[in-house]
Amino acid sequence: MKIALNTDYLQGTGSPENYLRLMAEAGFTHVHWCHHWCTDFLYSIPEINEYKKIMKRYGLTLLDIHGTGGQKTQEKCWYSTDEYRRKAGVDLTINRMIMLREMEGEGVLMMHPPHYREGFSEEDRKEVQPRIDAMMRTLDDLIPAIEKYNVKIALENMPADTFEVLPSYLKEFPAEWIGVTFDSGHANMLSREGLKHIGGVKDRIEALHLHDNDTSGDQHQPPFYGNIDWADIVKLIKESSYRKTGRPLSFELAMRNTPFYVENLAEKQTEESLKAYLADAYTRCKKVVDMYEAL
Repeated sequence: MKIALNTDYLQGTGSPENYLRLMAEAGFTHVHWCHHWCTDFLYSIPEINEYKKIMKRYGLTLLDIHGTGGQKTQEKCWYSTDEYRRKAGVDLTINRMIMLREMEGEGVLMMHPPHYREGFSEEDRKEVQPRIDAMMRTLDDLIPAIEKYNVKIALENMPADTFEVLPSYLKEFPAEWIGVTFDSGHANMLSREGLKHIGGVKDRIEALHLHDNDTSGDQHQPPFYGNIDWADIVKLIKESSYRKTGRPLSFELAMRNTPFYVENLAEKQTEESLKAYLADAYTRCKKVVDMYEAL
């Protein structure tokens, strides 16, 4: 059974080799590359080639890459209102496109866009709007690279997203360039309105971040820990453009909000606790995949 898991289920910097080995041993077949998604790290060709060899060693296939540059605190930020930082963010995004192509990824480049969040005041909206405008310029700048490397960008619905901004990106840019990453956990946060809104863009879904929570935070729990109705989720995916891609369901999980996280520091986890966590996560993810395939 094909199931994708993120590389940073424990931590997202340093070598991911051990995490890749353990996820392969647990039964996961595809990789959602999430290392360094919140840093300015640029992958060199020697590093890309080495990770490609490691993936082959463990029989893993690259699905998607979670790009970086969507953090306003980063120096390289693809929606920064400082022009030099925005352009640096463009270069960083192209670096991940090259990585996806060189590692023969089957999916897309997943990215965080600026957005309006539930509960935003008018002042909050005015603060965000210049970043939205900058984001539009960045997408324009990236079109030549999208075509050169044949890598589509999938913009993610964000935590407690009101979905006022995401459709405007999709309206401005065609489906062959820009799609949607459906994040089930983000959609479930606060009022859970995102789970209703996502249906409006289901014909543009190109990637998945499947995880659970209790609406109070972005907990990235394996399925059936929180209160997401997974029957509704698999039905939505089945009716979406994602089904047509033929790609496996992809999960974006974190060990920290499960009983298997035995210490308060990532580096304190034992291999035994990691294996127990991954075995449990695989069982829960497989249940969702079984539901999806039964429809």
